[in-house]
Amino acid sequence: MAAPTTEFKVEKTDIPGLLIIDVSSIGDDRGWFQEKYQKAKLVAAGMPADFDVVQTNVSYNKDAGVIRGFHAEPWDKYISVVTGRVFCAYVDLRKGDSFGKKVTVELDHDKAIFLPKGVANGFQTLEETYYIYSVNDHWSQENYDKYTFVNIGDPAIGVNWPIPLDQSTMSDRDRSHSPLKDVKPMEF
Repeated sequence: MAAPTTEFKVEKTDIPGLLIIDVSSIGDDRGWFQEKYQKAKLVAAGMPADFDVVQTNVSYNKDAGVIRGFHAEPWDKYISVVTGRVFCAYVDLRKGDSFGKKVTVELDHDKAIFLPKGVANGFQTLEETYYIYSVNDHWSQENYDKYTFVNIGDPAIGVNWPIPLDQSTMSDRDRSHSPLKDVKPMEF
């Protein structure tokens, strides 16, 4: 009998290239085990084969209501949660017909996201959370002007955040990003 293994199921979204991924866990009385990222299985399920991880980051968020985003960079991301839950919102900031389109989803340890370059990522924690993301390029201060940001509370985007923004914790920088109408679409 074969040992159980992690399975990945990929779902396409209304934003081209943005994928929601169901990730199974193998559990018993001790807890659970999961392959967070297994390239061969993910590619077989529908993730782009050319996504090559060069860096993995962890964002620890100690309380419910922490907000980060909206940030869009010129690289792809594979996003997952180790523990906790987050409400995520994604906005396409790439030049084209899908500019301004949004998708929302709740992530926990059994769901992941493949985020293509140029799609902005924002999230709000629903409890203490370890949020992990792998990227295929390095962040650098020298390239900061190539990154694109949009205001997390812009009514033109219309995200219905579970915890009101005035009751959330966010950086002054994220709070002061421009509205969507002032964002120059990213081109690749």
